[in-house]
Formats: sequence, structure tokens, C-alpha cells
Amino acid sequence: MAASLSSSVSSLQSSLQLLDNSINTLDSGVNDFPRLCKVLQTTRHFELLPEPTLREAQQSLLDEITPSIAHLLSLASNHVEKLARREQGLKAKCDLQEGRLSSNSDARSSATRAQSQSNALRGRLAGSGGGSSANAAELRRLVQKKERLKYAVERLELQSTQRERQLRKSMAAQ
Repeated sequence: MAASLSSSVSSLQSSLQLLDNSINTLDSGVNDFPRLCKVLQTTRHFELLPEPTLREAQQSLLDEITPSIAHLLSLASNHVEKLARREQGLKAKCDLQEGRLSSNSDARSSATRAQSQSNALRGRLAGSGGGSSANAAELRRLVQKKERLKYAVERLELQSTQRERQLRKSMAAQ
């Protein structure tokens, strides 16, 4: 029995030695495993996407942005049209004011002409005798009325041309 026991012990010792060698071999192979995991780990620097996914993303972005862009464009065009109308109004106002200034200078020159005519008429009436102050006042009143009416007609003509211009521009814009 001692022989069988000694063969069992020697077999057990050889198994332990074999197991110890296997553990050492595994330990040397696994010892560098964390570094190998880090080295072998793949890092994606650029993500590759399939083309349909990319097109879907582009389309969803386009669908999201398009209404906002359209709204902003309409606001911008409305503002530009408003500024254009304001510019035209200011130009028409300028034309009207220039017309008024020129009519004032014309009125002054015609007023001096009327003054000279009334002076000449006064001279004639004074030479003829009575009622000259009443005739002169009447003449002054008529001359002033004539100037007022001339100014009103010129103003109305300028306003008419301004409105015609605005109507043409509004028709051209449509």
C-alpha cells in the first residue's frame, strides 16, 4: 500500500508542478492584459454614417430651418418695402416743398408786379379823382385772392402728380 500511496503522492506532486507551471505561464500571459486592452481598444475619431442616415438628418434640419428663414425673409422684405414707401413719400414731400418755394418766389415776383400794377392804377385813379383808396383796397384784395388761388392750384397739381407717381409705383410692384 505504501507503494501505491507513494505513486499517488508522486502523481499528485507532478500534477501540482504542472499546475504551478500552468499558473506561471498564465500569469506571464495575463500580466500584461490591462495594457493590451488599452492598446487594442479602438477609438473612433470620425464616425462614419450611412448615406441615407446623413440625408435624413439633412432633410430634418432643412425642414426645421426653412419656416424660420421664410419668416425672416418676409419680415426683411416688408421692412424694405416700408422704407421704400417712406423714401418715396419723403421725395414727394421734397418735391412739394420745392414747388412751394418756387411758387413763393414766383408769388413774390408776381406780388411785386401786382404792386407796381396797383401803384400804376392808383396813379391813374389819383389822377382821375375820388374813391381811389377804396379802389386800391379792392385791387389789393383781388390781387391777394388771385395769388392765393394760384398757390392753391399749384399745390393741388403737385399733390396730383405725387399721387399719380405713387399709384404707378404701386401698380408696378404688383
